[in-house]
Amino acid sequence: MIKFMSIMLALFISLNINAAEYLIKIKEGASFTDKSIKINSSFSLSYGEFAVIDINESELKSLKQREEIEYIEPNYTYTAFGIEDSDYDKQWGLKNTGRNSGNIFFPGKKGVDINAEKAWTITTGSNEVKIAVIDTGVDYNHIDLKNNILINDLEMNGIEGVDDDGNGYVDDIYGYDFANQDNDPMDGHGHGTHCAGVIGASHNNLGIRGVMANVKILPIQFLTKSGRGTLEGAVKAIDYAIQREVDIMSNSWGGGGESVALNEAVARAEKAGILFVAAAGNSNSDNDKVPTVPATIRIDNVVSVGAMDGKGKKASFSNYGKETVHVFAPGVKIYSTVPNNNYKKMSGTSMACPFIAGVAGLLLANEPNLTYQELKSRLMSHVHSGENLNTYSTSGYTDAFKALKN
Repeated sequence: MIKFMSIMLALFISLNINAAEYLIKIKEGASFTDKSIKINSSFSLSYGEFAVIDINESELKSLKQREEIEYIEPNYTYTAFGIEDSDYDKQWGLKNTGRNSGNIFFPGKKGVDINAEKAWTITTGSNEVKIAVIDTGVDYNHIDLKNNILINDLEMNGIEGVDDDGNGYVDDIYGYDFANQDNDPMDGHGHGTHCAGVIGASHNNLGIRGVMANVKILPIQFLTKSGRGTLEGAVKAIDYAIQREVDIMSNSWGGGGESVALNEAVARAEKAGILFVAAAGNSNSDNDKVPTVPATIRIDNVVSVGAMDGKGKKASFSNYGKETVHVFAPGVKIYSTVPNNNYKKMSGTSMACPFIAGVAGLLLANEPNLTYQELKSRLMSHVHSGENLNTYSTSGYTDAFKALKN
């Protein structure tokens, strides 16, 4: 009996040791039923039916041949592209004095920033511009952010427990949390709140200033408290942002492999006219040779952002790519908001990404009819080369004032 149980246990382990989660898209008009396969979840997006299943390598080949499946791929895991650091009380990315972007022994370079103060003489933003921060959530009660959070008035003033706006999500007043499948995108990590502050911390004589003084930020969470999320959560988050009719998406995350599902989601954002800003990644690698998804997705609405330091050099950790990294922005020792009315310095292409989302927001505030193609062109054509940043990207680092002046 013991021998039999041992054999059965070994068989169970051998059958499941290579089991992994896969995401499938079901063809229109078809259905997927298979009692031998574990379905972890199923969901509908605005463009089709999906399921997340557990299968092993031996089952994968046969599933790919099934007529009712449009595509199948791993339920990739994505991580936030941030590197935490100690507190820092100066925002050199907006105005670099040299002293605030280095130290007494190794100062930065004065003027190597996005030229924000001159840009603000033209516009400080607009509450008509909507930017989705797709991340670990956002502390929408933060004193420096709460006035710039996009509120769903139909849900705020509606009936609790009812989908008042009919978008399929109940009581999504502040956005949505696809990591925990609930309507509260409160940030339990800090990364998303930090990115939101770079874009739109209020100019209120408290704390810090965002690239935009006026903007509406839509918090969307798909990364957990650990800073990790799945392909399933990512495509849901992007689809939700499209439904909420945002103008720009800020995406400081990546990883996994090349994904049909993620490409399809980003392509739908392009069709909706939305600029998709993505962090290039923190592996100090060439994205032209080793793709970093979603930053290397070859769809026209994608803007891939690398990180530079206070001297105008490529940050030591930043990914690069003459073809696949479009612009650079400040990304080292960036001081911004974190939950519970606090502030912190962080480094990463995660921090560079919202700088570019914010500059794009300024452009759209000043010229509301700009298309995503025009936004991308302005971001890439009004740049400085810094310390050879044009060898690491298609252009250099963006100058907000020059872009606004065109």
